[in-house]
Amino acid sequence: MKRMHVLISGRVQGVFFRAETQRAATGFKLSGWVRNLPDGRVEAVFEGEDAAVDKMLAWCHHGPPAARVQEVIVTEETYTGEFTSFGIKY
Repeated sequence: MKRMHVLISGRVQGVFFRAETQRAATGFKLSGWVRNLPDGRVEAVFEGEDAAVDKMLAWCHHGPPAARVQEVIVTEETYTGEFTSFGIKY
């Protein structure tokens, strides 16, 4: 089990990035959250099985069809198991 904190930049707001991230993360059986940041980036935390988190990170490098991802910054954090589902923060 692992936890990753992710910052995604590019054209990632206004392109359904949060909703599609939630859909993908739920499909991978991950927990955590995703939100837009005031600076135009998207921030997310993913927790779950190692292979599932790795698949989610790969997805983040392209995102939904309308997105244009320029950079993905990934920081490994200590797994906590604090989340029971994957949500969108507002």
